[in-house]
Amino acid sequence: MNHQHFDTLIIGAGLSGIGTACQLAQEFPERSMAILERRACMGGTWDLFRYPGIRSDSDMLSYGYKFRLWRSPKVLADGASIRRYIQDTARQHGLDKKIHYGVKITGANWCSQQRLWQVSAVHEASATVRQYSCKFLLCCTGYYNHDAGFLPSFPGEEAFKGVRVHPQHWPEDLDYTGKHVVVIGSGATAATLIPAMADKTGHITMLQRSPSYIYSLPSTDTLTATLSRIMPARWAYGLARKRNIVLYRAAYIACRQWPRLMRRIILSHVRRQVGPDADMRHFTPHYMPWDERLCAVPDGDLFKAIRSGRASIETDHIERFSESGIVLKSGKHLPADIIITATGLRLQVLGGMIVSVDGTPYPIGEQMTYKGVLLENLPNMAWIFGYTNVSWTLKVGLAAKYLCRLFHYMDEHDFDVVTPRDDAGNALDDGIMNSMKSGYIQRDQQFLPRQGKAYPWFVFMHYGRDKKMLLKDPVEDPRLAFLQSTREIPAPRPSRVTG
Repeated sequence: MNHQHFDTLIIGAGLSGIGTACQLAQEFPERSMAILERRACMGGTWDLFRYPGIRSDSDMLSYGYKFRLWRSPKVLADGASIRRYIQDTARQHGLDKKIHYGVKITGANWCSQQRLWQVSAVHEASATVRQYSCKFLLCCTGYYNHDAGFLPSFPGEEAFKGVRVHPQHWPEDLDYTGKHVVVIGSGATAATLIPAMADKTGHITMLQRSPSYIYSLPSTDTLTATLSRIMPARWAYGLARKRNIVLYRAAYIACRQWPRLMRRIILSHVRRQVGPDADMRHFTPHYMPWDERLCAVPDGDLFKAIRSGRASIETDHIERFSESGIVLKSGKHLPADIIITATGLRLQVLGGMIVSVDGTPYPIGEQMTYKGVLLENLPNMAWIFGYTNVSWTLKVGLAAKYLCRLFHYMDEHDFDVVTPRDDAGNALDDGIMNSMKSGYIQRDQQFLPRQGKAYPWFVFMHYGRDKKMLLKDPVEDPRLAFLQSTREIPAPRPSRVTG
């Protein structure tokens, strides 16, 4: 049985894992580190999803790393470009040699006697068991199940003679040239797929039970591109990043404070995009902006595909599948050679691994988060969870900086264990994403950590507040239980294997 010990173990080699690892490696080069990744390639989400048109739904200047700015005028980047960006960042920081690929984590147990995390894993290609140990465990696995997306049952689905596809598992050889395609769903995936496929399909239809808010963004940041020619590029892109953070944060706050006004503004924008003859019923959600995430489309590509007649939208419920398509509740039949079920994700935390302390399981859905980074009752463990209302990576960067502050504090005071404890009954029944009404969140939110009543247990999803809380407020806190280093406790010798 293979056993390796590291000072820090990071689970996940996606945008969060690589970004966190870069900051920790730069701040603590003397600490041994490994990154455990289940897939055969780094990139996380951007390696998993390969459907046509896959792209970011946040602007890349705020979605990219602050320590390595995105240097392209492209606002919403394609998946392959983001994957290369992550890989290049890892190589520049020497992290590509520290990644263990094909490793599925099955469990993590904190051993109080040794003051170490004992991590069990399986190398899936060889079916061999691996054991790791570490002083500090960082989970950068996102919040959804990579094995399978959400797929509801449809009446009569066995009768359909065509091809069914879930975007999370896109067939490389799928030929949709000249075919009639129906995309079930109205979220970001559907809004991306339809314009990307419309030029080749015979016709493509978005079938939605209810609309989502969709808005158009310029595909190219021409102002920043121009400024980068008359000043150092890092200045131009740095200024643009600050601008975008302020603008997107302001737009979110405006949607929450003046939802009806912002609803009118967004829908008037859509009306201009789709033209005066469009049926706005297909573009008018029944909820207010940011009750669910807004969908951004570059240069209005979805609206252009609909105006051209190459794509269309149906707002209805499914009665049943037929041999050749879908029968709607209204009685209308949608012909389909291919049905794409863009029906969402399934939530999963920590990659599905079981977490325990001295053999006693500690389900994550029963714990709160401390400052949105550490996990209640779990020693030396962090969960890196980004923003859902602005760019994910903004919170990842703050969390990594906070961990650097925490580690320095522990080193200065000769502490080797930190555990968040709540003695004031702050836990609520709500999950930390309860304010979002998206179907995949409402279905599975019990798997997410619990929301707290007040600081530091309440998850704000607010960049300004988090910046103060994580970067300015003192690390010392009576809600953090620290243990002094005990030199007599032996630790396994660091492994020389780094890849």
